[in-house]
Amino acid sequence: MAAGAEYLASIYGTEKDKVNCSFYHKIGACRHGDRCSRLHNKPTFSQTLLMTNLYQNPALITGPDGKPASTMTEEELQTHYDDFFEDVFWELEEKYGEIEQMNVCENQGDHLVGNVYVMFKDELDAEKAVKDLNNRWFGGRPISAELSPVTDFREACCRQYEQSECTRGGFCNFMHIKPVSKDTSNKIDGCTRRRSRSPAANRGFGGGGYRGRGGGGGGGGYRGGGGGGG
Repeated sequence: MAAGAEYLASIYGTEKDKVNCSFYHKIGACRHGDRCSRLHNKPTFSQTLLMTNLYQNPALITGPDGKPASTMTEEELQTHYDDFFEDVFWELEEKYGEIEQMNVCENQGDHLVGNVYVMFKDELDAEKAVKDLNNRWFGGRPISAELSPVTDFREACCRQYEQSECTRGGFCNFMHIKPVSKDTSNKIDGCTRRRSRSPAANRGFGGGGYRGRGGGGGGGGYRGGGGGGG
């Protein structure tokens, strides 16, 4: 019995696990959603929260003909994203607590597109944020927030994408983290909630990635304390 229990514990959340969904365990999302044949064990406690489909990337908006509707340049798109990232980061850190990592997906699959993952230093702050955010709006849309099982973004991120070698493109089932500009990362590093607040805050909230102080993770987002990408 003990050996069997140890084996089940060792394969939990892996591809060998025939009961629990490995994708949900690793990335907090699954392309099959509620139709998945395996269990999605939603955590009751976690440092990480997920806001689904929060970032509306102008580059992905299409017109009636199915072609991209945005006329923004690459520079304008990056500025748009940096503004979004700062807005969300500072609002959450000011209201709920210290953020260790923040990552935004630029995948195009419905279960990952625009997802924003925020890892707080304290899981109580994440719990408080989820309860509050589900009663708030961003950019004219209601926020959908939940605790996420993701604890290690290195396992959740697509390593091939980080090396510019992913052949699945935007429909890869592992996270493709959208990077913030170096200026934005430096601004967040140099301006914590204990000193002063970002001037970009509160543009979208009603009622992108940063890897925070000492946190490990995949490349692209924000990890505080000047940590390097995984």
